[in-house]
Amino acid sequence: MREAEPIILIVDDEPDMCWALQHILRGKGLDSKIAMSGQETLALVAKYNIRLAFLDAKLPDMEGLELARRIREIDPSTRIAMVSGYFYESDFAIQKAYEEGLIVGFISKPFLNDEILRVIEMNDRS
Repeated sequence: MREAEPIILIVDDEPDMCWALQHILRGKGLDSKIAMSGQETLALVAKYNIRLAFLDAKLPDMEGLELARRIREIDPSTRIAMVSGYFYESDFAIQKAYEEGLIVGFISKPFLNDEILRVIEMNDRS
């Protein structure tokens, strides 16, 4: 049984990046969970009502876009924002993910706090 209260999921294998994102979210009074691998992410998606996931493009056990597809198989309503220091928003793979509706946002590392908040606000309106 999944927990009903919607939360935001932070997925990154760098503890400092997880801390930074969680700090931004807490500052806005938003609840979040952290996963540091693809397998941990899939377990959390199965357990919690994830309204938005900030998903690193490169994880030790899985590519971010593949993980995004697997998240959407578990819960098609989960919105996903890719966070990457590897890809650019103009990259073909990212543009294709937008076109397929796989992701709803893209944020380059390093990012500004306002970029994270804009993605949250944009998805709260959708």
